[in-house]
Amino acid sequence: MVSSECVPFAKTGGLADVTGALPAFLRKARHDARIIIPLYSSVDRDKYNITVAFRQVTIIQGGQIFNCRIHETIADGDVPVYFLDFEPFFARENIYHDNDFNDYHDNPLRFMLLSGAALELCRLLNFRPDVIHVHDWHTAILPAWLKRVFNNDPFFSRSASVLTIHNIAYQGRYAGYYYGFTGLGEEDFTSDKFECFNAINLLKGGIYFADMVNTVSRGYAAETVTPEGGHGLDPFLKARGDEYTGIINGVDYSLWNPETDPLIPANFTPDDLSGKNMCKSVLQKEFGLKQDSSIPLIGIVGRLVEQKGFYILSECIEDILTDSGVQFAILGSGDKQLEAFFGSLPERFPGRVGSFIGYSDELAHLIEAGSDFFLMPSLYEPCGLNQIYSLKYGTLPIVRATGGLNDTVENYNKETGEGTGFRFSEPSCRAIYHTVNLVLDTYYNRKHHINKLIRSAMQQHFSWEDSAAEYIHLYERAIEKRNPNQVNTTVPESE
Repeated sequence: MVSSECVPFAKTGGLADVTGALPAFLRKARHDARIIIPLYSSVDRDKYNITVAFRQVTIIQGGQIFNCRIHETIADGDVPVYFLDFEPFFARENIYHDNDFNDYHDNPLRFMLLSGAALELCRLLNFRPDVIHVHDWHTAILPAWLKRVFNNDPFFSRSASVLTIHNIAYQGRYAGYYYGFTGLGEEDFTSDKFECFNAINLLKGGIYFADMVNTVSRGYAAETVTPEGGHGLDPFLKARGDEYTGIINGVDYSLWNPETDPLIPANFTPDDLSGKNMCKSVLQKEFGLKQDSSIPLIGIVGRLVEQKGFYILSECIEDILTDSGVQFAILGSGDKQLEAFFGSLPERFPGRVGSFIGYSDELAHLIEAGSDFFLMPSLYEPCGLNQIYSLKYGTLPIVRATGGLNDTVENYNKETGEGTGFRFSEPSCRAIYHTVNLVLDTYYNRKHHINKLIRSAMQQHFSWEDSAAEYIHLYERAIEKRNPNQVNTTVPESE
């Protein structure tokens, strides 16, 4: 696994959750999965017992010589994790951008160095990978290198590649100048590969060269092959045919389970929700809300950015609060304008809104456990994890029917009470407002339906065991494509 992020070391989104969890479940199935990420200055070396593995590693990238170090540790699940240490690139305040959300201008070089270091590390360890699994644009150069630069190298000539797209909006588009650092020929700087209006598009090139491509839900896979959802890459994904697929992200239920969660005030089960009521009381107190168990409480945890639908929500949340008896507990950070708006709501609606601008794992767990409902109004959502956490905690999701949200939440049926949450289709204030009104009407007037929804929601299961099995099949397909005459010698999962 070659990734720019990995839980618990560095995270800005769901990419880190996948690379942090999937390898552990692959190792449970007797596959030797290892990870390499950058050693950012924010990574706590002492906390995670990170030590030096190789003090002097020389990497030649784009004609430049980089002298680096590689560190290592063992993550949960006995997963070896390696860290590329090159301070000029990675000792920065943020992972991708400055404090004003401007991309670092040298991002292509930073992550090409990570990709080159991954290959050099394999040699140093004498680790000959059957599959190199790359994630998003940051490491999408690797499949091209395997096909072009290392195709006849005995060490890597049989290594297949898998590219996972976590968010197609982020493509690694930078000035064409950076193509010169790839080491690839002009024949690959074409409109079907890396070239995009004279710029370099790293994700586009990865889509062309990877043996298999996938994204993080079937719904998102279907959306990204359309002009509306493909962000310009839909023709290239469509050209891959059945070599492009969707695998829903799993959840690590050892971390997200109300029966055992150590971060919440009281544990609870589908048969005994008294602990959930206690969590709600603590949540109301923590966020300065009126402590009344009869008031419906909607939780929000997420990045306060346009993609997540928070600009639309900002245009109607005051009407919702004015017109109905409901509380909000909001946790997140992102665009400064949205931070200012949602951060100011508690002043204008005291006792009805609580906001924490930033992130806290403890508060995220408390919101999942103590809320009655969980709102995700995303414009698009490749997979989404919070709605899956919410299901397990009996916190009914209110989601826009897109991508993984549509795949994982069954819409409420007002006639029968069946479903696991509430969905709306239109990305608009009107749709959010009317859906919340339906939610509140159901809460106050059809309590038996709410109870039925909670029971159904808590029975849903989206485990990494299931997702890992699908990834293993994807890897096998990639190996077969890379080596069509090779006898399959991978260890069967059942052995």
